[in-house]
Amino acid sequence: GHELLITDGVAPISWGCYPMVPFAGRIRDGRFRFDGRDIQLARNLPPNAIHGTVFDRPWTVSAPDTLAIDLGPAWPFAGRVEQRFDLKPEGLEVTLSLEADEPMPGALGWHPWFRRVLTGTSDEPLTPSAQAELRFDAAQMYVRDAAGLPTGELVPPRQGPWDDCFTRVMGAPRLTWPGTMTLEIDSECDHWVIYDEPSGSICVEPQTAPPDFPSIAPRTIEPGAPLHAVMRWRWWPGELSDEAVGKDTARV
Repeated sequence: GHELLITDGVAPISWGCYPMVPFAGRIRDGRFRFDGRDIQLARNLPPNAIHGTVFDRPWTVSAPDTLAIDLGPAWPFAGRVEQRFDLKPEGLEVTLSLEADEPMPGALGWHPWFRRVLTGTSDEPLTPSAQAELRFDAAQMYVRDAAGLPTGELVPPRQGPWDDCFTRVMGAPRLTWPGTMTLEIDSECDHWVIYDEPSGSICVEPQTAPPDFPSIAPRTIEPGAPLHAVMRWRWWPGELSDEAVGKDTARV
């Protein structure tokens, strides 16, 4: 079969498909203000904090289909995260939940690193595929400043390559490896980051808030009111027309 994801790298941040909790993307200088408190996080990608506090720590198997973890000492609020997997005949559904023990800022997301070229697995080498093509359509993107972080201003999307956050996405993003397979990534998340600058990978990241959200789009998670997000992957052999998939998205 085909391995869709980058499966190794120099650091956990650069491969796989990991959950980003309790924030997705970067927090400027690792700092924000919440409920009258100045919060300083560890800057795990200096000068910023990035991708939350659970992507590079071991999780616990809490059920046959579920992994769990606490937010850890790097986050100054108590809470827990669960990730549940449901493999269906037509694809994979992943559910991510954040439960707060106290009021806290919170966001969820995933960071899949898809291969641009599919070559099979070590046990089943295959003829390399053509380069992946991304079909993606959004009405707005965040303006980035000189530091590469969103300012909060929204504008019509520009042409890629991107390391950008989009909103008002129309239709599920789709990756096609011509002549090999098609993958659709679907989610009710209202923000998506597309990172297609690397030569060997493409990241299509559904998330519930933009990078640096405590400062530009604050959201508070209350005890007893968990935050949930769902990501669905569907795949087909070969290439599909928009009519066959049931979507009408534009190639960008």
